[in-house]
Amino acid sequence: MDVKVKELIAIGASVTANCKPCIEYHVAKAKENGATDEEVIEAIEIGKMVRKGSASQMDKFIETIR
Repeated sequence: MDVKVKELIAIGASVTANCKPCIEYHVAKAKENGATDEEVIEAIEIGKMVRKGSASQMDKFIETIR
């Protein structure tokens, strides 16, 4: 796996972790390694989907312990 792909994955992971400094760092590194704006946006959108799914599952779990 090349550095660009690793950085795009790190962008998605950073979104799911809600880590603003991480996103800033990994977006810069991804672009330094040839990522396009479109690729960065796609990585962000994937991270948002994962984060949304995770939050939804946590909300459902929380409802079971009330």
